[in-house]
Amino acid sequence: MGKEIGNLDSYLGYLREIKKYSAHTVKAYGIDIRQFCHYFDENKLSVNKNTIRDFLASVYAQRKSKATVARKIYAVKSFYGFLVRTGVLKNNPLEGTGTPKLDRKIPQILTESEMLEFLDALPEKNFLQLRNKALFEFLYATGLRISELTELKTGDVHFGERLVRVMGKGKKERLVPFHEQAAGILMRYLQCLRSEMSYQGDRVFVNSRGGALSQRSVERILPQVYRLLSGSSRPIYPHLLRHSFATHLLQRGANLRVIQELLGHANLATTEKYTTLNFGDLLKTYKKFHPRDNP
Repeated sequence: MGKEIGNLDSYLGYLREIKKYSAHTVKAYGIDIRQFCHYFDENKLSVNKNTIRDFLASVYAQRKSKATVARKIYAVKSFYGFLVRTGVLKNNPLEGTGTPKLDRKIPQILTESEMLEFLDALPEKNFLQLRNKALFEFLYATGLRISELTELKTGDVHFGERLVRVMGKGKKERLVPFHEQAAGILMRYLQCLRSEMSYQGDRVFVNSRGGALSQRSVERILPQVYRLLSGSSRPIYPHLLRHSFATHLLQRGANLRVIQELLGHANLATTEKYTTLNFGDLLKTYKKFHPRDNP
């Protein structure tokens, strides 16, 4: 497996720089691929359909979830596809290897009232508080991925048209609108950034030292701020605001394909998971109209 593992850093760099995968995903793929290579080296096996089947059996024996197994298969298959495209190998031995059918999970969200109460309660008495308010308001206003948000530059934000230019996965560019309230908060934050921090750079969101704000920092800050303001210990993470953004638009009647474009999803099937989130509306309708609930 020397030829394969020797190209792993190049592949992970491709995921980071070209595919724009999150640091968490890149790390997980690296672990999955190293595990795969270690299994074949330790057992002195060549990679073919039978030995791949044995590897997957060993993964299932560890009682891993279907999602974990599917990710491992995809990570290794994608890695071998990269090796074929770059001329390292001639064939992808995982071509045709299927993934387990996943149970459809409903993404967690905040309700509209929970979301607005949180945003309205955010203070802005100092620079960091104002930055956090602008950060979370803009995240919910646009539904951006956290990687897209932290990489924003001031030249990407057009206040006149209230549009932000986003470079998404696979270097696919899209324009996303944002509302007037988010524009006002973001403008106050940027004015504060230049006056109080004397910031001369081009990043929109920065840390307390004027450096680029990292994804990991946002993942740490959001639950801390939410817990402080709400007193709730429920798990909160940046992608939950993206889920909430999409769900609230859908519940108010937005077209699914418009939401797909706003989120930057390559496939409509990825966006369709939000159609499962109208359970509350479904339940209300059922109780209102079913004869047994309305004798």
